[in-house]
Amino acid sequence: MTAMKLMTYRTAPIIALACAALATATATARADQPVRLAPAQRVLLISIDGMHEQDLSRYVASHPGSALASLAGHGVMYRNALTPVPSDSFPGMVALISGASPRTSGVYYDDSFDRRLSPAGAMCAKGPAPGAEVVFDDSIDHDPKRVDGGGAIDPARLPRDPAHHCDPVYPHRYMRVNTVFEVVRAAGGRTAWADKHLAYDFVHGPSGRGVDDLYTPEIAAVGEKLAAFPDYDNLKVEALLKQIDGRDSSGNAAPGAPRLFGMNFQQLSVAQKSGDGYRDANAMPGQAIGAALDQIDRSLQRLLDALVARHLDASTLVVITAKHGQSPVAPGRVQRIDGKRVLEAVAQSAPNALAKATLDDIGLLWLKQPSATQAVVRTLRANADALGIEHVYAGNDMPQGWGRVGRDSRVPDIAIETKYGVIYTHGSKVAEHGGFHDDDRHVALLISRPDLAPQEIDAPVSTRQVAPTLLRALALKPTALDAVRSEGTTTLPGLVFRENTR
Repeated sequence: MTAMKLMTYRTAPIIALACAALATATATARADQPVRLAPAQRVLLISIDGMHEQDLSRYVASHPGSALASLAGHGVMYRNALTPVPSDSFPGMVALISGASPRTSGVYYDDSFDRRLSPAGAMCAKGPAPGAEVVFDDSIDHDPKRVDGGGAIDPARLPRDPAHHCDPVYPHRYMRVNTVFEVVRAAGGRTAWADKHLAYDFVHGPSGRGVDDLYTPEIAAVGEKLAAFPDYDNLKVEALLKQIDGRDSSGNAAPGAPRLFGMNFQQLSVAQKSGDGYRDANAMPGQAIGAALDQIDRSLQRLLDALVARHLDASTLVVITAKHGQSPVAPGRVQRIDGKRVLEAVAQSAPNALAKATLDDIGLLWLKQPSATQAVVRTLRANADALGIEHVYAGNDMPQGWGRVGRDSRVPDIAIETKYGVIYTHGSKVAEHGGFHDDDRHVALLISRPDLAPQEIDAPVSTRQVAPTLLRALALKPTALDAVRSEGTTTLPGLVFRENTR
């Protein structure tokens, strides 16, 4: 019995890919006739941070015996899945687990600003707040040099909320919408997640109790050398293997396999930023990226084999996606511009007007006074070529899915869309994320289970649609999500799950 089941994830791609052209044509032609599936008993959500749709498609085609090819051999692949803007880790993850865009979640970046809060370490009293940086990364750990972050988030390093007794604002309290973890847990299901910072406390959702088993080994403790990241990601893989075996991430308890669980892989993102890049504009991987994809695929195979060994494979829906992509893919197109030049331009146009700037391959500017906006915008536009600017957003001209300045304390006053390939850095990175380009936003999205026929869907979808789809797969109501009710976020096309009649 076990030997036959072990074939499920290993031999399926050979059969499926042998008739790939026919399957693809047939699936595309009947994309308006969704497959009806029995509800899943559990969902395994995997974010391979940085993975473009091109990365996934190329790897599946060139590695027919791989774990990813096996999953694609019995899965729905979405060819045009886009993240929200900004395409950063925090809003990207929020989209996947809540269905929300930034205007609803209130999360624009992991390094942002809120005009209604008071800074960490400052005097805080009820009344008008001075505004505060909201930096949710390793800097809020008790000790970011330790893999456990020193054991907890340090409340003294968090901004304060004058409207709520000056309490520290933990990441989960910063969330304005609930998450799939909260919905699943409220329905009696066990939940788990593994990610790169203690600040991923936000996946709990506003209740602070959405995830039963949150494992967040601190990535800052690993350093920046690419060679360290296979072992770092393996910490999370080992945690998931324990969970599939029915234990918790520490291995000390045996509460049973979670109903909703997963992790992020970090190695690909690091390889894209600091390795030798891609070899062409079609995402032919360089050595570092290719090695990262191979390592991740081997880890995925371990997870799939563990599901088979525990007889959980047939009842587990596997979702492969990414919080964000990485730009630029095209070799030789990176243009590094020191972010100080942007800050200097702002200071020249409106001295002492800047409250906060976040600069990657996007620019987000929060100003102390809205009256300075037009002066700053004029200067940025006048120096667009020198500063690598494609478009400056301000006022009523804001990206889709953003709130309105003046109505929301968190919305940047100004957003900079950079020219393709521009990164604001004084370092040597060859790619970055956060911005508006397809390379930032066009990510992998594959939903797989052994009973699912291979299918490709070319229609544009959003990664926000993953969250309600996960709940529908688990026979739970997508409308339990705040963002589904407020934004009308729909489930992904091509999949219909039968109602659970038990």
